Amino acid sequence: MDIRQLRYFIAIAEEKQITAAAERLHMTQPPLGQQLKGLEEELGVQLFVRSGKALELTDAGEALYRRALFLTKALEETKLEVEEIGSGTRGKLMLGINTLSSVVLPQLLHKFKEAYPLITYKIQQNESAQIVRLLNERSIELGIVRLPLELAEFEVLELPSEPFYFVTASHVLHPADQCSYRDIQRYPLILPSAEGLGLYKSIIQQFADRGLQADVIGECSDIPLLLKWVAYGDGATIVPQSVLELHQGYDIQSFAISDSDLHFATGLIWLKDRYLSKAAQRFIELMKQESGNKQS
Repeated sequence: MDIRQLRYFIAIAEEKQITAAAERLHMTQPPLGQQLKGLEEELGVQLFVRSGKALELTDAGEALYRRALFLTKALEETKLEVEEIGSGTRGKLMLGINTLSSVVLPQLLHKFKEAYPLITYKIQQNESAQIVRLLNERSIELGIVRLPLELAEFEVLELPSEPFYFVTASHVLHPADQCSYRDIQRYPLILPSAEGLGLYKSIIQQFADRGLQADVIGECSDIPLLLKWVAYGDGATIVPQSVLELHQGYDIQSFAISDSDLHFATGLIWLKDRYLSKAAQRFIELMKQESGNKQS
């Protein structure tokens, strides 16, 4: 069994047909079928069963598929590491970002692009827990996640935190530049997170700590949709400062929360003791430099 056979096997497992896998691999069907047969004979197990027109993995096939993905990815990383020894000016920055994003990220990416113009980018937005999963799967190398989070397997660079603001439609009357959670409980709220997730719990906890109860009428993690919805006056929301800076042009108004101890804390994370591409290493260096400047 060699790496070429594993790549053939992965293609068949993902395409679920010999014909489709052969097209993906730019080869004819008979040789690919022979490769699969030879692999099954070598291992002494059946890797696929036919289900209608599709091929489905057996339990043995599922085990081999997981291992094959790991081995081929490890080989790609080894090849990349060897190729990048030297200047390290090429490569791909693979970054996951929390759903609420980061106000400093566009500027950082601009600086990084100016310094390393040949580097390309893969940036995915998701919930923090999903970013952790993508990092473990090696789909990305770096992640910007909301803290706190269980991150024993990760290195963490904490980024400057930011306050939350209460947001309503512009036509909704509010008596002051600031408000308290007692004021906010009078408004129907649409929270920027799903029930059960960390941000949702953190906002609700602010009310509970004061003996109050939030009037939650909805959840919406799609921020542009959330702000447009709030602008109609159907509900208010509570979001980090960066959301207001990144999403402008909506008919809304924002207020500092006078009695809030809630801050939006984020961190850049990456797996411990794992190879990082030169692109990732240099982005970490830039983030450390910028974080130091912000805090000084």
